Amino acid sequence: MSQQQNSNIPVSEVFWTLADKADKKFSNIRDLPYYQRTRHDTYFYKVFKVYTHLWKFQQENRQKLVEAGLKRWEIGEIASRIGQLYFGQYMRTSEANYLSESYIFYEAILTREYFKEGLFQDVNIANKQLRFLARFLMVCLVLNRREMVQQLVNQLQVLVGECKRTFQESDFKEWKVVVQEIVRFLKADTAFMNIRPLRYSLVLDPHPDTLPNVSAAITKRNLKLRDAVLSSFHHNEVKFSELTIDTFRMLQCLEWEPSGLFYQSTASKLSHNGATGVTRINYSQDIADPTLPTNPRKAVLYRPSLTHFIAVLATICEELPSDGILLVYLSASGSCGAAQNEPGCILFGPHGDGGSNCIYPSDFLPFTRRPLLLVIDNDNSKAFKASLTTSSFISLVFV
Repeated sequence: MSQQQNSNIPVSEVFWTLADKADKKFSNIRDLPYYQRTRHDTYFYKVFKVYTHLWKFQQENRQKLVEAGLKRWEIGEIASRIGQLYFGQYMRTSEANYLSESYIFYEAILTREYFKEGLFQDVNIANKQLRFLARFLMVCLVLNRREMVQQLVNQLQVLVGECKRTFQESDFKEWKVVVQEIVRFLKADTAFMNIRPLRYSLVLDPHPDTLPNVSAAITKRNLKLRDAVLSSFHHNEVKFSELTIDTFRMLQCLEWEPSGLFYQSTASKLSHNGATGVTRINYSQDIADPTLPTNPRKAVLYRPSLTHFIAVLATICEELPSDGILLVYLSASGSCGAAQNEPGCILFGPHGDGGSNCIYPSDFLPFTRRPLLLVIDNDNSKAFKASLTTSSFISLVFV
C-alpha cells in the first residue's frame, strides 16, 4: 500500500522534499569545527547518505524534473555541495582521496557549465558561480594543480569585471578583494611552482627505512605523528580565504605525495571530465594509496584568539591516540618582549591588547604530558627552546 502511495507522489515533489532534507542537514554541519577527531563522523555520514540519494534520484529522473521546472544551476548547486562535503572531509581527516573526489565534482561543474544559464540575468546565479570558482580554486591549490589554478583565476577576473558592468546596482568589492588575494598568493608562491612537490615523495625523497634511527626509548613506544595544529599571525600576511602562505606550505609538508599506480589511476579518472565523479558518491569508498602511511590530521586555524588556540590544543590532546605525536606550528612576526620587557614570549595577535595575545613557553606546559613537536617560526623562538625540556617534549625551532 505504501509503495502504491509513493508511486502517486509527483517526482518533482519527492525531489524537492529530498533537496530540503539535504539542505537542512548540510546547514547543521556547515559550521562544525575541523579539529575534533571522530565526534561528528555520524553527522557527516548522514549528510553524505542523503546527498547520495538526492544525486542519484535527479540522475534517474532528470527529464521529468526538467519538465517540472528544474534548472541547470540547481543541479550545479547540488554538485557544488557534494564538492564542499568532500573538501570538508579532507580538511577533517587529511585523506587525499576526499580531496581528489572534491576536484572531480568541481571539474564536472566547470566543464558542464551548470551556472551558465541565466548567469548575467540573475545576480544570485552570478554569485553562485563566483563562490564555486573560489572553492574550486582552493581545492586546486591544495591539490597543486597549477594549470587549473591559472585557468580559474583568469575566469574569476573576467567574471568579476563582467558582473560589475552587468549588475551596476550590486557591489562586487568583496570579489575584487578575493581576486587580489589569489593573485598576491600566487605571486608569493611562484618560486615553488616549478620545483619538486612540498609533500613527501617516495620518488624524490629518501625511503623512510633509510632515515636515521631514533632513540630506542622512542622506538619502543612506537610513536607516530597523528595530529597537527597549524596557525600563523602576521600583519598583512599573504593568504587566500583563511589559508595563509605559511600554513599552506606546512599543510603540504605534512602529507605524502601519491605515487606510482595511484597517480595513474587518479589521472585516468580525472580524464573523463568528471564523468566518474558525478555518477557516484560514496562516503566510505576507499581509494587511498595503499603503499603510503596515513597523513596526520591537521587543524588549520586562521588568526585564532589565544583562548581559542589553547582550547583547540586541549581538545586535540584529549583525543590524541596513545601512540600519537602532536605537532604545533606557529608562525608570527611579533614579539612581546620589546614592549613589556618579557623576552620569553611571542605576539600572536594585534598590538594594544595588554599582553592578552602573547604566547609564553609556559602556555604549552600542560600539553607536554603528551608527545609534542613544537615548531616556532619567529625571531624569539630560542626562548621556547630554552624553557621547554621534558622527556616527552620534542622541539624544532626556526629562527
